[in-house]
Amino acid sequence: MHPAMVSWWRSRHEGTGGCGDGGCGPQGWGGARQWAGGYGRGGHGGGSDEGEGEGFGGGAFGVRRPLRFLAYKLELDERQVGELARILDELKTERAQAEVDRRRSLSAFADAVAGDTFDDAKAKQAAGQRVTTAERLRDAVTSALGRLHALLDKDQRERLAYLIRTGVLTV
Repeated sequence: MHPAMVSWWRSRHEGTGGCGDGGCGPQGWGGARQWAGGYGRGGHGGGSDEGEGEGFGGGAFGVRRPLRFLAYKLELDERQVGELARILDELKTERAQAEVDRRRSLSAFADAVAGDTFDDAKAKQAAGQRVTTAERLRDAVTSALGRLHALLDKDQRERLAYLIRTGVLTV
């Protein structure tokens, strides 16, 4: 970094550059916290890495901390939080296994192409493995949603449906 850049950066991000309390830029975007990673992954405003960044990262339900996020948004009691933790843990395990299967099928596709002739049987076996994995994951997700439906009351289900419908939560 050029030496002049250091003094410019410090003047902008240590509060001496006239940016005010909100940091440089519109309403908290910018400032030293963003560059130091204080706004979570990707420098998005609104929370730390520990927070419930809506739509950022990727957990079992498409948010970084799905258990805390759902417990807060749906106002779950302790019994519900415990059961939700079990549901999310099972989904996490199933998705991790699906990722392992994906890597295996990718390797099998590469093996099918690597030889002097294309190994059609190996490619079809890898493709079949992907279909089986997708079906198993489909069943796990629908089962988890069914269990979640039974766990929640009417208002909580409506809030969950809203989160899914608006894309805040991805299933």
